[in-house]
This record gives sequence, C-alpha cells and structure tokens, in this order.
Amino acid sequence: MSEAFPRGRTAIVATATHAIGEAPGLAAMDLLAQASIKALAKVGMTPADVDGLFAQLPVDFVSGLSVSEYMGIQPRITDNNRTGGSAFQTYVIAAALALDAGLCDVALIAYGSTQRSAPGMAPGKPDPFEGAYKARYPMSAYALAASRHMHDYGTTRDQLAEVAVAARQWANLNPEAYARGPLSIDDVLAARMVCDPLSLRDCCLVTDGAAAIVMTRADRAKDLCARPAYVLGGAAATSHNRIAAMPDLTTTSAVESGKRAFAQAGYAPSDMDVLQLYDAFTINPILFLEDLGYCAKGEGGAFVSGGRIAPGGALPVNTNGGGLSCVHPGMYGLFALAEASDQLMGVAGERQVAGVDLSLAHGNGMLLSSQATIILGSQATL
Repeated sequence: MSEAFPRGRTAIVATATHAIGEAPGLAAMDLLAQASIKALAKVGMTPADVDGLFAQLPVDFVSGLSVSEYMGIQPRITDNNRTGGSAFQTYVIAAALALDAGLCDVALIAYGSTQRSAPGMAPGKPDPFEGAYKARYPMSAYALAASRHMHDYGTTRDQLAEVAVAARQWANLNPEAYARGPLSIDDVLAARMVCDPLSLRDCCLVTDGAAAIVMTRADRAKDLCARPAYVLGGAAATSHNRIAAMPDLTTTSAVESGKRAFAQAGYAPSDMDVLQLYDAFTINPILFLEDLGYCAKGEGGAFVSGGRIAPGGALPVNTNGGGLSCVHPGMYGLFALAEASDQLMGVAGERQVAGVDLSLAHGNGMLLSSQATIILGSQATL
C-alpha cells in the first residue's frame, strides 16, 4: 500500500530553545514551558492558541496531561509516544496528519530536561538477557556497534574522531552551544576511554535544555512566518529494543525510514542542503549517512574524513554542534528539528548555510532501536 503523507500541506513556523547547558534550581517542566512560550510568541501566539500538544518530559509518562495542566492548555489531541530521541520526529508525522485532517489547528511540539543539574532518569527493570554482563548503557551498546563496524569495514578511531571535530567546529559558530573551543582529532583520541572504542569525546554531552516548535497548516503558515519550513515527508521504522536483538549491528532501520521519507518528499539524498543527524555518539552519523544513502555501507568513515561534514565542507551536518558539542539533555531529536527548520528559515546566524531549500532532520531512539526521518523544504520545493 502506498503512503498518503500530506506533502507540503503543513509547516513549522517557529522554533525556540531555552536554557541550553545548565539550569540549576529549575524543573524540566519550567524549561519546556519557557521554550514553548518563546516559540509561540514568535508567531504572535500564546499557549491558549494551542489545540494539538505533542510533549515529553524525561520521567513523566503522562507528559501530555502534565504539560496541558501546567500551561493551561486544553488540547483537542495529545501525544507523548516514547521511542527515545526519535519520538519528536514521530510527533511531526502525527502533527502533520492531525493538522491536515482538521483535528487541530496549532500543534506545539515540546521537550525539556534537567539531566545535568538534576540527574535521575527512572531506572528500568534489569534486562534478563543482558543484565548479567553489567553493560554501561547506553554507551556499551553504541561501542558494540562501533566495534562491529570497525571489524567489518576497517573504520578507524580517527574517522570516528572526525565526527566530533566537525561538530565542535560548527558549535564554535553557535553562541548557544554548551561546548566550544578547540578540539582536534588527537584530543578525541587522547580523551579518557569510556567504553572501548569510544572515548569521552566520542560521547554526547550531558546538559539541561528545552526546545519547542510550532506547526500549522500551510495555508496559514505563510501569514505567520516569512519563510516556513514545509513538511515534505516523514517516516519512522523500528527494528528492536535491546541491542542484543538488533538484526545487524552495522545497519539501522534508517534505511527504511529514509527511503520512505525521500519517496514522500519527491527528492533524493543528494538534493538535501543540510543534514541534522542524531549524534549521541560519533558512530551514529557514520551509520546514518550510510543508511540514508549518502555512501555505501562501510564507507561512512572515509566519507566524513577530511572535513567533509564540517564548516566549509561539501555536506553540512549538525550545523548547531549537535549532541556532541551543542546540547544533549537526555534526548536530542527536537533540537535537530529546530536546527533543520532554522536553517530553512535563514535565521541560524553565523552558522547559516547559504541557499538552503531542503533540510533533513533524523532522530534515533534508544539503542539504535527506533529511527525517524523528516524532510523539510522551502516554498520553492512545493
């Protein structure tokens, strides 16, 4: 059965981030609300205008109800699907469908976390299959995938380090980024080993922070925003939960989500002007570049080398600094969407890539378990 995605019929009209880095004394809900209010204000709205709410807090499993209560919203539809960091891409898909169907008129997608200043993610039950090995999650799972990629394809630690160095170079252009300053390949290699082959600099930040985006139907978007980010395609795919059940440690279900999202949008990977790829660890962008069709399987390490994905490179990737150098408060997916939208809107400041008409935001959930791809375009791409 062919998918009937409402291509270009909805758009992101505003984004906001808040309290990136450290926010001592505040709750995750406070950060989420502030980011939401900032995003809504950019298009002359208040929480009272929201009738579609797609929100998530780290340890609140009824976030839709809690956020509605806290912000005084009485939405017609809510969703807080929890697939990890890819959840926010799935919210864009759900919001696009709901808006197009008339189930809501203004959709707010929001997240807030104080993972750095007030840590304490609720622990799950011990895994009956992997618990005995006392793995350090999530880094052990990603180290396993990196090790397998190195074994099968000859990927090197230097190539992994290229991802971290590129992210830092983008972060140095972003005044909001938490980690700024020089970072070399040698610095990444010399950093404390966290879980072989991943050093500290191969791992994402632990920060506080919040983000929010506002979506409307396309016919209204052009009156709210000078350059809306139209949603051209969106698809998700899931392959496993536990890393031990992953069918192939070197191939993610981004193969599936990307293929469907590109088909919906009517564009190819090579058409994208900027990519925002979930980079919880340096192996992630390498896997996703392969799986989304930017290079053959096993060639991701060579592909990112030589500054290809850094400022001035042929393919801008993670232009805000990503989870490795900008922000990672437990989940990064919404920040990738905000940056993808900002690049299309032309409001990214010093890091703005010239001539952006197509932008991709890819989310990754749990242990390479859930993948979701969103393709955004300017008016010219409709």
